[in-house]
Amino acid sequence: MSLILKAFIMGIVEGLTEFLPISSTGHLIIMGDFLHFTDEYAKMFEIVIQLGAILAVVYYYREKIWNSLKNLAPGKWGYKLWYKIIIAFIPSAILGITLVKYINKYLFSSFTVSIALIIGAIMMIIVENTFKDSKINDIDMIDNKKSFWIGIAQCMSLFPGMSRSASTIMGGMMVGLTVKTAAEFSFFLAIPTMFAATAFDLLKNITYMTMLEWEALAVGFIMSFIVALIVIDKFLSYLSKHSLKPFAYYRLIVGIVMIILIIKGIIK
Repeated sequence: MSLILKAFIMGIVEGLTEFLPISSTGHLIIMGDFLHFTDEYAKMFEIVIQLGAILAVVYYYREKIWNSLKNLAPGKWGYKLWYKIIIAFIPSAILGITLVKYINKYLFSSFTVSIALIIGAIMMIIVENTFKDSKINDIDMIDNKKSFWIGIAQCMSLFPGMSRSASTIMGGMMVGLTVKTAAEFSFFLAIPTMFAATAFDLLKNITYMTMLEWEALAVGFIMSFIVALIVIDKFLSYLSKHSLKPFAYYRLIVGIVMIILIIKGIIK
């Protein structure tokens, strides 16, 4: 299979899964195994195309983001919003920089992803059953302390397969946010988190890429942007009336099936 076709498929997978609580990184690792797309370039590719999905968030919330930037003076709501986002961003940034070599070396495999999918699914069911009466329905009502604890929860996503979206949504629900509000905060928190991760990885590899690899990266980027833009709107509409449990059950099924395929030697 050509590199461009692999990039096209991986871009769709990234766009579909980045903001759903099912782990985009986990699905990219699994799909990469099926497509035999697992070399060092593939690892960088999987991180960088997430920028396409993040730009979909920026575009979707463009009016709110623009208004917040016009109100960045201390004390105004834009300043308060981004201050809370930075507070939530710091824990995973520090831990990620500290552990990045260990994570890349030991945790990027279909087996570790399968285990994380199952554990994350069980956690989602427990959190939703325990905190289903959460009342905060506006991200402007989140204080700095709650933001910090959501940031701590995001650290779970450093383990491939746990899902950044699932981790931050669960963290949000645990501090009193409704599931939809937690998802919206998760989208905003993704902006600095994924921009930083993308820039860090791209700068390390930019001088070693061929023209074909740049073209593949562009294809994956564009597809992840288009698909993610559709998913964001549909996901928020879904959360207005439904729970996260279907996603948890999906994670359980995928995790179990993956373990079976690994045991049978179909995938590594």
